[in-house]
Amino acid sequence: MKKSTTQRIAIIAGAGPAGLTAAYELLKQTDIKPIVCEKTNAIGGISQTVQYHGNRMDIGGHRFFSKSNQVMNWWQQVMPLQAKPSKDDILLNETEKEFAKKGPNPEKEDRTMLLRRRVSRIFFLRKFFDYPISMKKETFLNMGFARMMRAGFGYLCACVHKLPETSLENFYINRFGRPLYEMFFEDYTTKVWGVHPSQLGADWGSQRVKGLSIIAVLKDMWRKNFGSKDSAEVETSLIEQFIYPKYGPGQLWELVAKDIEQMGGEIRMETAVTGIKIEKGKVQTVVLTTADGKQEELPCDYFLSTMPIKDLVPAIQGVNVPKEVQQVAAELPYRDFITVGLLVDKMKIKNETKLRTYAERVPDTWIYIQERDVKIGRLQIFNNWSPYLVKDYEHTMWIGLEYFCTEGDALWNMSSKDFIKMAKCELAKIDIIDEENVLDACHVKIQKAYPAYYGSYYQLDTVRRFLDTIPNLFCLGRNGQHRYNNMDHSMMTAFETVASIKSGNIENKESIWNVNTETEYHESK
Repeated sequence: MKKSTTQRIAIIAGAGPAGLTAAYELLKQTDIKPIVCEKTNAIGGISQTVQYHGNRMDIGGHRFFSKSNQVMNWWQQVMPLQAKPSKDDILLNETEKEFAKKGPNPEKEDRTMLLRRRVSRIFFLRKFFDYPISMKKETFLNMGFARMMRAGFGYLCACVHKLPETSLENFYINRFGRPLYEMFFEDYTTKVWGVHPSQLGADWGSQRVKGLSIIAVLKDMWRKNFGSKDSAEVETSLIEQFIYPKYGPGQLWELVAKDIEQMGGEIRMETAVTGIKIEKGKVQTVVLTTADGKQEELPCDYFLSTMPIKDLVPAIQGVNVPKEVQQVAAELPYRDFITVGLLVDKMKIKNETKLRTYAERVPDTWIYIQERDVKIGRLQIFNNWSPYLVKDYEHTMWIGLEYFCTEGDALWNMSSKDFIKMAKCELAKIDIIDEENVLDACHVKIQKAYPAYYGSYYQLDTVRRFLDTIPNLFCLGRNGQHRYNNMDHSMMTAFETVASIKSGNIENKESIWNVNTETEYHESK
């Protein structure tokens, strides 16, 4: 393919939030044609929606919430918020009552968002605790007197004696005290990352929960009862409402992909970027490989990468890549992700909260499983994300069991049949379901879901400095920057990339790399 003398081309690796946002904005703001290449058959990256027998799974769970007005407005331009339900009836509203009778109509393009109530709890000691931990009477009763006293004195000790924040463990202890850290953070964090929090950098905490602490929880309780309820003043981990596409996050990104093609962009599925050819210091052509092994070289003016840095660096050709850069990139750690979808006719756990729910089901979107005798890390209840995710909302519950692993380990290599069997046994073991209530099941694996913060991650600046010497190569998104960005962070890296290209200032990439390092925190998930 020869590049037009007038049409500038941007090749974008990856059809996740960052790649699609960049393509959309290039079409709206410039005369550049984006060509998005996605190596899988799914739009949205980890923000995709997986369909199975008429039910839909949100991989990892995605709350559409951000303190960035630009992001919030962008989402609602694609999918406006439907008529707002009553303040006290967000989970059980007329939409859901009618839905239970009529069922979904996925053939009809429905570009509206739902407003959802965020309910996340911790399951520990076979009991429920608020997430984040609250100062309610139930919390202390569930803990027991001895644990409560230990937690209180541990927190007071942490207030007086601050540890150097050289690890994620110390980060949590400084904010909650050692006993609460050991109860509610230590084991879960080890499940997620596969290494103990003492071996993880504090960077992850500073990006994901930088404002969360006992003080933040107390302030939030005061605001709810006596003060402002402005979401801009609330720590992101404490938000109570979020917007959500009716058919899951993938619906929004599939609509964005459709809009991109209608505006003149191009999206190539099952097409991987396998070579990036540098001439005269710039990316000149990109090698694409389809699922059947066919290769094509496309010339371009810009190359935007959301592919893992571990895959990006070895694909670079025509320039000397320092050995240190190659080694750091090759050793970058990731955590992979497995979800088991279970369709059940009922769950053993009941709604003992004050929230109204359909048929008195539990109201949670997520349940964090802190129990030490099972491998499951988190449980999603898709009925509560959106009734439109469930084929038979009235009679069944569609739940997702989330496991964290590393590609090649025992969990990753387990057969689908054995994994599903294990997952059902674990949920029955902790008294959440009875195995005989499972009607159907599926097993989904996601590679490189979470860039990890240990090992060669701490030499990542070496790789960044090299990549930044190529002016028309841009790294954006979660894997593109090896940073545990939320969906809105990934989008913001795309905004900054397009702004740099539009202004012609492509030498300095500071604004792109600085997303999610600022003092203000944004979140979607």
